[in-house]
Amino acid sequence: MTTIEDVRTLARTLPRSYEVLIHDRVKFRVGSLVYLAFSRDEQTMGFAFPKEEREALVASEPGKFSMPQLSDMRYNWVVARLAAIDDVEMREIVLDAWRMVVPKRVAKEHLGD
Repeated sequence: MTTIEDVRTLARTLPRSYEVLIHDRVKFRVGSLVYLAFSRDEQTMGFAFPKEEREALVASEPGKFSMPQLSDMRYNWVVARLAAIDDVEMREIVLDAWRMVVPKRVAKEHLGD
């Protein structure tokens, strides 16, 4: 099980990433783009994810992932239950979400890929 503190520890190390509090919800941004957002109770985490792949992800592990609320369906977004993911999976999710919103050069310099 991972926690918001685990995510926060990783997200704060990523170039151009910063934390904001909006309507009592913790979010992480690069510029004006949100790539992570937590529910008010900090039990779920929305994250940037390709729209064309999200149905397959949710169908593959419905106890772990869910579709975003209707108002967020237009965005590249999926939701994960924090209690259902471990730290290894959290790291992959956070890095992939961050990579979607940061310039490719910045991701390459930081991750070396």
